[in-house]
Amino acid sequence: MNNTLCPKCGNPTTKLFQGKCKDCFLENFVLAEIAPVLHTKICSTCGARNVKNKWVDQGDLEEIVIQTAEDALFIHELADDIELYIGPKARTPYLYKVHVEVDATLLGETFHQELETEVRVGRESCDMCSRISGGYFEAIIQIRATNRIPGDEEKQECINIAGSVLERLINKGDRLAFISSSLEIKEGTDLYVGSSNAARHICKEIVSRLGGSFTESASLQGRKDGKDMYRITYSLRLPEFMPQDIIDYKGRVIEIKKFSKNVTGMDMETGTRFTATPDEIKGATLVAKRKDLPNTMLVAVENDDLMVLDPDTYETVTVKKPVMFSAEPGTEIPVVRTEKGLLAVADLS
Repeated sequence: MNNTLCPKCGNPTTKLFQGKCKDCFLENFVLAEIAPVLHTKICSTCGARNVKNKWVDQGDLEEIVIQTAEDALFIHELADDIELYIGPKARTPYLYKVHVEVDATLLGETFHQELETEVRVGRESCDMCSRISGGYFEAIIQIRATNRIPGDEEKQECINIAGSVLERLINKGDRLAFISSSLEIKEGTDLYVGSSNAARHICKEIVSRLGGSFTESASLQGRKDGKDMYRITYSLRLPEFMPQDIIDYKGRVIEIKKFSKNVTGMDMETGTRFTATPDEIKGATLVAKRKDLPNTMLVAVENDDLMVLDPDTYETVTVKKPVMFSAEPGTEIPVVRTEKGLLAVADLS
């Protein structure tokens, strides 16, 4: 084993640590250091923290103070098995006293060190909140429907889907994933979205869950830092028909069950399953919406036939019993009037 001499004490040693033998190195060893005063900035609206001029979400104020102290803490590079305790104590909403304890091992020795610092909290508006308050947007989503005006429930469902998509994108770090404003017009709703990327994700999710399609177009808004700046308009078209719509498709009476990439439903005369693409049912006509169907008296049940009162003439007529039908004579059931006459409709319950 080769020995060398320690430059400080002159004793022989097999290894030097930062130019000294182990004993000399440990004489003035400092396990951890931290500045006596630290500064951090948080958004006064959303609570995000500014880290190296970038706003990030890091939890509540106490968690931000802990993270600020941890980020500023210097621990010797040779330390192993490090354990930290950081205890913040609020003096004011803008000042925290922080106690830090560090345990670690180094060169076979166990070390414990306690430190004190204070974190001063500054508040300002972050990039996202500043843009929201200023009405900033990069994209517009125009929510419309094919050959009809979307209902309030549909529009609210679109907004709910948008909210879930934006939350997911914010959690991934997209600070422009927000809706700065919305506008209700006769034909539907316009959403003003902070980023075109977020708007595209929203449109894809709505089409995936509700069906329909969307297109996008760009318009030049100016130049910034030598680059052209564009605003994107997404024209979102909800499908012409929605679940529980009853349609006439090539002479067949179909109740729509689901409308997305494919249209599924049930033939109300035969009870058979119906499947088609949105393009294939173009030209179909709306017969009625289930929620608007009239109820009429069920007079009798005879094998596969029902005797009901015509809701317009009050005459007794015979109709075919639908699949999954369980109503008893003397109760009311929904019916739909088609070119082929009345059809009984099975109750959803």
